[in-house]
Amino acid sequence: MFKITPNPPEADRSSASTKSKTKKQDEAERRALDHYLLPKQEKSEDASKPGQLFTVAKNADNECLLANLSENLASADAMISNLAFDLEGPRRHIALGIQQLIELSSMLTNQVLDNADPR
Repeated sequence: MFKITPNPPEADRSSASTKSKTKKQDEAERRALDHYLLPKQEKSEDASKPGQLFTVAKNADNECLLANLSENLASADAMISNLAFDLEGPRRHIALGIQQLIELSSMLTNQVLDNADPR
């Protein structure tokens, strides 16, 4: 059986109270979605500095910072050492000079670590 329907169907004529409830519900849904899908950025003094990509945790103690510095220097020492032995001539001397500066900095860092936590 074929039922005749108007084209386009007539709009549902609902009361004004239903429209206001729908509008309130839409606003509540939007706020809920924004809360979970668009979280507010944390406001801190470090985040406001343009061009700053990395930060150091403010609650890190000196021993932790020095230990990480020592590990970073050891990694840089290994990289420049590997590079220096692939080079020849003046470029090799420059790379070995950089390696020596890294090694001296590493020794200073290790001495500060020893002073902070003598074993």
